Amino acid sequence: MASPHDDHPFSNGAFAVDLIGRFTHKLASLQGPVLADNDPEPLHQMRVALRRLRTCLHQFGPALQLPKAVADPRLAKTVRRLGLARDLDVLRDRLEKDLMPELPEAEQRALKPVLKQLRRERALAYEQVVTTLQSSGYLKLLSQLQGWLRHPEFTRLGELPLVAWTLEWQAPLIAGLFQHPGWFILKQEGDMERVHDLRKRLKTARYGLENLGAVTGSRCRQWVAELRELQELLGELNDLHVLERAIDDQLPAGLARSLPALEALLRRRAQGCWDQWRQRADGLILPERRRSLSMALWLERRSDSHPEAPPLALALPSS
Repeated sequence: MASPHDDHPFSNGAFAVDLIGRFTHKLASLQGPVLADNDPEPLHQMRVALRRLRTCLHQFGPALQLPKAVADPRLAKTVRRLGLARDLDVLRDRLEKDLMPELPEAEQRALKPVLKQLRRERALAYEQVVTTLQSSGYLKLLSQLQGWLRHPEFTRLGELPLVAWTLEWQAPLIAGLFQHPGWFILKQEGDMERVHDLRKRLKTARYGLENLGAVTGSRCRQWVAELRELQELLGELNDLHVLERAIDDQLPAGLARSLPALEALLRRRAQGCWDQWRQRADGLILPERRRSLSMALWLERRSDSHPEAPPLALALPSS
């Protein structure tokens, strides 16, 4: 079995082990701070680490022989259960710190019961977080991952040198990316579910390309930065839509009649995000731009003939 300590280029499996080890260590280190719930940031970081771990396990799955407990459905379930509390943190913070200061005093006072309800819902969601992180299923997953990392097992593909396989690890991430129907929704009144599904697709592609950041060059890093900016634009748009619906549901007369200034502000913010997104998307799906991503991967693959092992100690972004 290949090992990072062998005197030859790192294998596919050894590279994946380094990534998985760092995500697993991050999860274990965040357990205490998340359960203490003194700060919302550890919960955010844990959710990100789970998503990154899930992407990594799926991406490098063909190279690895993993324990049965380390299954994608269990990881996906854990991400979902942490997601509600984190989403409520984001909505409350955006409303309280970003939007309310721009509203007239009367509407700020009218929003206090809404904030109180968001806090109650967050408390209930946090109970689910605690139950999930203390469950036998999650603890078994973490334990088996830690045990596997001490004695990892690879497939034959996992034993082969990484430098000859970077394109194969990258290509599935962008296969069909620009054919996603979310690119072609031209108005906010269209099928926004497809747009938000594209946001998730962009995040997965970005995480997977970042996983290979130690063995790719500037062209790919530029693409990762662009995908991140697009994902964040769509993430902000999604937050605004979710917040609008959440507030509207709590007001008997509806948002537009009860809080017209807030409704107008949310619409302006959403329209601004949408206009930026459409401008960026229209440029990105042009033939020359789409081809440039494929060329970036191919050209960097052709330069991967160096005999030295790539550095494993890369710094991954936090979100």
